[in-house]
Amino acid sequence: MADVATNKVEQSYGETNDDQKNIFDLGAFVGDLTIEEDLSNDDISLEGLQQELEECKNDDVVANILSKGAKLREYTKGVENNLRQVELDSIQDYIHESDNLVSLHDQIRECDSILSQMETLLSGFQAEIGSISSDIKILQEKSMDMGLKLKNRKVAESKLAKFVEDIIVPPRMVDIIIDGEVNDEFLRTLEILSKKLKFVEVDPMVKVSKALKDVQPELEKLRQKAVSKTFDFVVQKLYALRKPKTNIQILQQSVLLKYKYIVSFLKEHGSEVYNEVRGAYIDTMNKVLSAHFRAYILALEKLQLDIATYSDLIGVETRSTAGLFLRGREPLKNRSAVYALGERIKILKEIDEPALIPHIAEASSSKYPYEVLFRSLHKLLMDTATSEYHFCDDFFGEESIFYEIFAGPFAVIDEHFNSILPNCYDAIGLMLMIRIIHQHQLTMSRRRIPCLDLYLDKVNISLWPRFKMVFDMHLNSLRNANVKTLWEDDVHPHYVMRRYAEFTASLIRLNVEYGDGQLELNLERLRMAVDDLLIKLAKVFPKTKLQIVFLINNYDMTISVLKEASPDGGKIQMHFEELLKSNTALFVEELLLEHFSDIIKFVKTRASEDPTSSSEKPIAVGEVEPLVKDFASRWKGAIELMHKDVITSFSSLLCGMEILRAALTQLLLYYTRLSDCIKRIVGGSALNKDLVSISSIMYEIKKYSRTF
Repeated sequence: MADVATNKVEQSYGETNDDQKNIFDLGAFVGDLTIEEDLSNDDISLEGLQQELEECKNDDVVANILSKGAKLREYTKGVENNLRQVELDSIQDYIHESDNLVSLHDQIRECDSILSQMETLLSGFQAEIGSISSDIKILQEKSMDMGLKLKNRKVAESKLAKFVEDIIVPPRMVDIIIDGEVNDEFLRTLEILSKKLKFVEVDPMVKVSKALKDVQPELEKLRQKAVSKTFDFVVQKLYALRKPKTNIQILQQSVLLKYKYIVSFLKEHGSEVYNEVRGAYIDTMNKVLSAHFRAYILALEKLQLDIATYSDLIGVETRSTAGLFLRGREPLKNRSAVYALGERIKILKEIDEPALIPHIAEASSSKYPYEVLFRSLHKLLMDTATSEYHFCDDFFGEESIFYEIFAGPFAVIDEHFNSILPNCYDAIGLMLMIRIIHQHQLTMSRRRIPCLDLYLDKVNISLWPRFKMVFDMHLNSLRNANVKTLWEDDVHPHYVMRRYAEFTASLIRLNVEYGDGQLELNLERLRMAVDDLLIKLAKVFPKTKLQIVFLINNYDMTISVLKEASPDGGKIQMHFEELLKSNTALFVEELLLEHFSDIIKFVKTRASEDPTSSSEKPIAVGEVEPLVKDFASRWKGAIELMHKDVITSFSSLLCGMEILRAALTQLLLYYTRLSDCIKRIVGGSALNKDLVSISSIMYEIKKYSRTF
């Protein structure tokens, strides 16, 4: 009931408030005036009323009032009456609900009491939680402190454990070092001992520790025992290198390198003993390698084929060489190894082949030029030096040991080389050795082994002066040659010129890939000397034609030989080609003058004259008729004689073909000029029956060209 009354009161109160709001809103717009007052009041202005009414048109209350046409005052009184009635009804409702309000008040007080107790309880909880938080913070600080202490103890424990491990001497280590064999386990134990020795020597904290006083004597005894034992072991292995027929490289790689840590141990913990081991190895390998190379050189010397002697020079007469050359004139195809390169150049293609095995070569009775033995010796030296250089670096960690070891082998090789070089007069062999040394330098460079650089440079430096000396001997032999003793009554290529051609071609071929300017300059000097000598020899021939034939044969032979060395030609070849060309032209003239001198003389002196000109002595038919008839009667026979002359005069058929063709072509030109001259002579047509047709001469030229 109380709720219903309350609702009614609120409803009435709400309606009253709505009415009041409506009355208030109306008064705000039109004011609290009657119509009579509005009409009697002159001061009140109704301006804007219509606009305000329009604005309030949508208000329900105003619209209702306006629609009924009621007066504002009456409507207001009705509203006030309604408000009073609602207020009275509301008071009655409150009176009826007073018990409920009292009961509600008591309940609120009880709730306040309960909430107060809960506040007290929660305050206690808050205090206890604050105390627990403080305890947790204290525990956290204690935990951090304990963690730090634990960490410090672990660090101390690890350092102490490492210290104990590094400084103690296990009984097993003592047994292995003293009584154990030198094997892999011994090497591992040796490494552990080395670490302990370094530990007590390097760490300053260890030196002041009491534990060191107990351990150091034992470590020193172990060090001495290890040094002594490893020294005996290494020396024993080194002595095995001295046994005859021992494969040194296999012993080094398969045995000594397995124990290279022993050398490192001795170097660190037994320097005096290490120096003894080092010295023992150097002495052993020095003697072993020196003996090895000495024996190899002696075996190679038995295989040597002597190529040239002091008298084997280009300009030396063959009959004066004490039986070395018993032929008056060497055949063109017999290329002596003294001057011709021939098959000897193969040695440069076999530069990386294994070294000769002397007893196998000796069993087959083979003999070799010295450059073959030279390559073999230095190939063995390179391979041995490469292996030894790597071993010294791996085993001792010192490259300098190599040079001390090879002082002996170098001395043995130098002794041999110094005995060979002064007696070497083989210029081709010397140049081959220079090229071999160059190839060996490239090989060592590719291997990245510098240990032979100085030695190979020294050999190269010693070879060049010797080559220059032998070359100058050949040069001087040409300059100082005795023409009377060298001359032979033969127009074929002279043996001196053939020697020169072979010698020059050999050196040119050996210089193709190197382009040595100094060598080219020397070859030019040699060419000038042989030019002078050849001219002197040619002048000894009584006839000009024989002189020219002699020169052509020698030039042609020289060009042929030079082409084999350098097909694309060079300065020297071009020089001889020019000489051949000029002398060929001279020979053609000599050959034609021998058979057709009258025609050539007439063509050169009179054929160019104009027969119709008023000259003192014009060309007459009678002057040329004998020439025409003579040519017609014997021209074929003359060409046949020219053909035989060329065949017998020139050694090279190809050269003879070219010369005969040039001669016949020149003859055709002379006869063509003669024919043209006859056509211009008055009455020359009478000689047409005796003229040989150009086509006939051309046919003969082609016939002889096919003969070759």
